[in-house]
Amino acid sequence: MTSAQRLRKISEEDYLAGEVHARFKYEYVAGMVYAMAGGTYAHNLIASNVLGELHSQLKGKPCRALNSDSKVRIQTNTRTRFYYPDASVVCAENILQSTFQDKPTLIVEVLSDMTCRTDEGEKLDAYQTISALNVYLMFRQDCAGAVVYRRCGTEFQREVYSDHAAIILLPEIDAQLRLSSVYDEVNFVSESDTPELN
Repeated sequence: MTSAQRLRKISEEDYLAGEVHARFKYEYVAGMVYAMAGGTYAHNLIASNVLGELHSQLKGKPCRALNSDSKVRIQTNTRTRFYYPDASVVCAENILQSTFQDKPTLIVEVLSDMTCRTDEGEKLDAYQTISALNVYLMFRQDCAGAVVYRRCGTEFQREVYSDHAAIILLPEIDAQLRLSSVYDEVNFVSESDTPELN
């Protein structure tokens, strides 16, 4: 018999009730709860720049940009998940007291060494099952670059942006993101700037 503790699954209702008073954010995948790690300064700066750009451009329009405090719920036949994307845009009618969104039109994640496998794998697969989702954007932290998954009929097409002057057009929400604005004031550490280890 193993000495490892058996992990106990919790219900969606218990998770949501616990989140109301939780001091930290937790994501929920099929009954299992996972604590979220804090982001770096670069991560937060990129996410803030994206949110600021979207908020400014969506004023007076039917869509709204939301920050990383807004959960997204993904429901399939086999499991329910709750994730905290770095930013999202919702265009559907929403209950003001709701603590999560079911119908985001756009989702943004800022990649890190710790989260890139999840963001580019598990979350990519899960987000693509959201019928309302049209665009999933992933921004790098180590250099100016983005990978965009855009709905085209029943499939998502992958686009890559690596030029600092590139503009990501977002006709789905009548907006656009310039990489130069997304990475404003973000200073990348080059290998020559990294201190040598003795």
